[in-house]
Amino acid sequence: MPIELKKDFKYALVVPTSMGVRITPANGQPVHASDTFTMQVTSAETNVASIASYLGLPVKVLTTFVKDSPIAQMIKSNLKARNMDFEGKDIPQGGPWGYRHQFNIADSGYGSRGPRVQNDRAGEVGRTLNVKDFDLDRIFGKEGVQILHLSGLIAALSVDTSNFCLELARAAKKYGTRISFDLNYRATFWKSREKELHDVFCEIAGLSDILVGNEEDFQLCLSIEGPEAGGKDLGGQINSFKEMIGRVKKAFPNASVFATTLRQVINTNSHLWGAIMLEGNNWHIVEPREIHVLDRIGGGDGFVGGLLYAVLKNMEPEKWVQFGWASGALATTFLTDYAQPSDEEMIWSIWQGNARVKR
Repeated sequence: MPIELKKDFKYALVVPTSMGVRITPANGQPVHASDTFTMQVTSAETNVASIASYLGLPVKVLTTFVKDSPIAQMIKSNLKARNMDFEGKDIPQGGPWGYRHQFNIADSGYGSRGPRVQNDRAGEVGRTLNVKDFDLDRIFGKEGVQILHLSGLIAALSVDTSNFCLELARAAKKYGTRISFDLNYRATFWKSREKELHDVFCEIAGLSDILVGNEEDFQLCLSIEGPEAGGKDLGGQINSFKEMIGRVKKAFPNASVFATTLRQVINTNSHLWGAIMLEGNNWHIVEPREIHVLDRIGGGDGFVGGLLYAVLKNMEPEKWVQFGWASGALATTFLTDYAQPSDEEMIWSIWQGNARVKR
């Protein structure tokens, strides 16, 4: 059941996000034992959008920056290099204890030692994202957008960002833009705001056409009964997930696509990776198979990005989950949190299991 997309549009995909940087030790070493680090630009939502932007579709990022910050300058240059337009206010720093872009301090892990991540979000400028700073009638009405992708990370970041995402969803619905929502539950973001955020997430989910989440996301964000713990039996998890997605579909009938990934970690650099998608009444299953992982961060975002790209390119529905699975697997082969595909063939070769040299 193909998703009908707007024909008159400037942007195939629009994502609201809070931009930051990630600091990573070299050679898979842990943070505490390292003195050499690389720094890269990152955000979950631009990780998603990178599949479309690198493959030539027009993408726009809605965000906010710290005025005169070298980190903000780095972020803007990176977004341009990733073929992304961006729009957002420059907020004065307000002194040394004022605003800044978030820092994500993370190693990649190696072998039997898993990766460790510390998010340092104090003073995060992205928490100021406010609907009053954007002309939604221009963005969705005059410019035109095919898909708006929302993340629960941004929807839960602050009261302002919750309202921002809600108003974006309402405007998208008004102008016929399709809505994708990756629930991305974070307990620390929800603390003391459970009732408020539950209501916000349920309204956005009710407006959405594509819903993505794991068992925790659907249970804790939307109060949907989840599957019993599947342990290491991914085959058993598939049946449990299918039952849960059936309950999600009944609760949110506006959505026509529901998706989740499956992951079993054998060790840091070897995972079993699978995916499930319900499109209309049709199940599309990618049975878990082994992938080799350089850095796992961004794999789930790559899956969503590939799925959305496949929808935007009007591929057959069975290929949406295949392209998403392979895009997620591709992302785990990059040291950046986002995949940088050179062309569709690079992604399809991963799906086909073809890692032979291309000359």
